[in-house]
Amino acid sequence: MPKKEKTGKVVSNKGNQTAVIEVVEYTPHPRYKKIIAKTKKYVANDPENKCGEGDTIRIVENRPISKTKRWALAEIVEKAK
Repeated sequence: MPKKEKTGKVVSNKGNQTAVIEVVEYTPHPRYKKIIAKTKKYVANDPENKCGEGDTIRIVENRPISKTKRWALAEIVEKAK
């Protein structure tokens, strides 16, 4: 089974080797079919502290590293300006 991947924006990188990423998923409402944006935050492992706030990054599923960290930084798609 392939590892899941998600793309989102870094909301916080205050923790050492940790980044909080906000991922927006667009899904239609079950009855009314209007497109709704749902946001969810993921805690990802960033071992070299490369990403900064506002960066767009891709994260991949990983083994549990701590209580909340289940994702790892795959690549930085776009740096913040």
